[in-house]
Amino acid sequence: MKRVLSGIQPTSDSFHLGNYLGAVKQWVELQDGHDAFYCIVDLHALTIETDPALLRKRTLASAAQLIALGISPEKSTLFVQSQVPQHNQLGWIMECLTGFGEASRMTQFKDKSSKSGADSSRVGLFTYPMLQAADILLYQAHFVPVGEDQRQHIELTRDLAGRFNSRYGQTFQLPEAYILKTAAKINDIQEPTAKMSKSSGAVAGVIEIMDSPEANLKKIKSAVTDAGKEVRFNLAEKPGISNLLTIHSALSGQSIDSLEKDFEGKGYGDFKGAVAEVVVEYLRPIRARALELLEDEKHLLDILHQGSEKARSVASKTLESTYKNLGVVL
Repeated sequence: MKRVLSGIQPTSDSFHLGNYLGAVKQWVELQDGHDAFYCIVDLHALTIETDPALLRKRTLASAAQLIALGISPEKSTLFVQSQVPQHNQLGWIMECLTGFGEASRMTQFKDKSSKSGADSSRVGLFTYPMLQAADILLYQAHFVPVGEDQRQHIELTRDLAGRFNSRYGQTFQLPEAYILKTAAKINDIQEPTAKMSKSSGAVAGVIEIMDSPEANLKKIKSAVTDAGKEVRFNLAEKPGISNLLTIHSALSGQSIDSLEKDFEGKGYGDFKGAVAEVVVEYLRPIRARALELLEDEKHLLDILHQGSEKARSVASKTLESTYKNLGVVL
């Protein structure tokens, strides 16, 4: 089977609906028919100020939510990045292959450093793409499921793999970006023209997986709507209603055309109530399962340790080949 690899940072207490519909739902589907490796990339989370207790808590919460959302430890290799030391070892080699100008052109560093200033940005933020390349190349991944905004990172990974292979001999599989084009684009329910994101700062606009049903019910009923009364999909004229239609359709499986017909002649209040019910009932068992996993920390850690052991067995073979081809004495 072709191997897929992707990762998610443990930078919040809860994933949000955009994380799930935009990425994790597709990860779940890719488990069938692929050799799937999914990683909680806790080392990448260190590029910002970190509270140790919070990092640990969020790493475990991320694992529990991934399992609750459908990532099966039996079908996939679910592991924590820091438990596989080969990531750092290969990351250094990738740094030594990358030109300074090449690294400087990576948009993530430019975007994030422009907000706080390059002088106050962490060096780890600058070298982040090289560690990300190592994350992928260690597992000889064929496909990397990512959003369009991550395409540049995959191109750098391919460039570095090709560069190493041409200089030192065939070592790495050249990965391909598996762009999640069919994923539902979920926007902030308070700012429906902006992507749903924790970094937006508007907590009221983000539907969180681990929020109580009551909290999400309140958020959706307070969602921003548009002028007029018609429940109709039109991104330009009705971004708020269009966003809620997208959410309902993605979770209920009903087409947007069907939903428009169902709510013909009804008001926004009725529609938001229906969306709230769909979201709350969809997330209720997921939240319950995640909380159950978090209550039995030993079992959750056992799952992660087993996944990390399998990941190390694959990663160690790649690193051994890399060192051998590079001339490092083994």
